[in-house]
Amino acid sequence: MARLTLASALFAFVAPVLTTTAFAEPVNITADVASVTVVTDTGTAEISRIQDNDNVVSGEWARTSRPCPIFCIQPMTPAEGVTTVGELEVLAALQDPNTIVVDSRVESDYRGGTIPGAVHIPYTQMADRLTEVGCELDFDGFICDEARPVLLFCNGPWCGQSPTAIRRIIEAGYPADRISYYRGGMQVWRMLGLTVTEPRN
Repeated sequence: MARLTLASALFAFVAPVLTTTAFAEPVNITADVASVTVVTDTGTAEISRIQDNDNVVSGEWARTSRPCPIFCIQPMTPAEGVTTVGELEVLAALQDPNTIVVDSRVESDYRGGTIPGAVHIPYTQMADRLTEVGCELDFDGFICDEARPVLLFCNGPWCGQSPTAIRRIIEAGYPADRISYYRGGMQVWRMLGLTVTEPRN
């Protein structure tokens, strides 16, 4: 009888652990890709998804109703000729040495964490820093014949920072067909549990 009681007690302790482990499903990026390695300014970083099946977005990123104006829902395409993309295309761009992924948010947003491998060019400065993305400075502005493909993002579908930057760089001579726009931005990136850099001081 004592053995049965000990076995029952052991089962009562171990069963919840086994159940939790048994139902913890892997969280891949796609069915056959668990993670992606990208080059950053400090070496390499691995991008994957949070493996906790119960993880939820919290804090500032859980907000659904920011006041509009200023935080109005952005159009799917910010300018004619620009390609709107999702997370898989962002990951592909991060692995393409010719493409520059640009976090176009203001400094305070950027310091809160960004997509690994993205370079920071605030939307207020983007049109003046086109030499960093392959344009040449000329007396009349920029020559962007050799401009590299760029992909811009900001905070989410309600954020106007990257759409504003995109329109400004097109006005400055950047070819629209070399621009991609990740409309989901940091809110959707975080919602999918994808890797974010640590906040910077």
